[in-house]
Amino acid sequence: MNTLDPAIASRLTRNPEGLLPAVVTDSDTRAVLMVAWMDDEALHRTLTTGRATYWSRSRQEYWVKGETSGNIQWVHEVRLDCDGDTLLLVVRQEGPACHTGSTTCFDADRLDAVITDPQEPVS
Repeated sequence: MNTLDPAIASRLTRNPEGLLPAVVTDSDTRAVLMVAWMDDEALHRTLTTGRATYWSRSRQEYWVKGETSGNIQWVHEVRLDCDGDTLLLVVRQEGPACHTGSTTCFDADRLDAVITDPQEPVS
């Protein structure tokens, strides 16, 4: 196991399991592709390899996006939010991001919501 740079690690606010959510966006379209989880080691691997690496809560192991599917995420940028509790990955996605074969994990269902912005047209 490698070690995350202590200067970065000290800025992170992790959940009780030691994880942070990682929101993944497409470098060209800025579309949200997926959300996954990272711990210090997954973040270290991502920062040092340029390949998006996550922690699987269900399998309890690290996974490199595209390692088995071929749907690789090439990391262009990693950002930390103002509270240090969420990561943003900007990636070049090869193939679909979602395990269902969809371009993004957010293609399935749009939930109706009340629009509160008075400038937004109501449909």
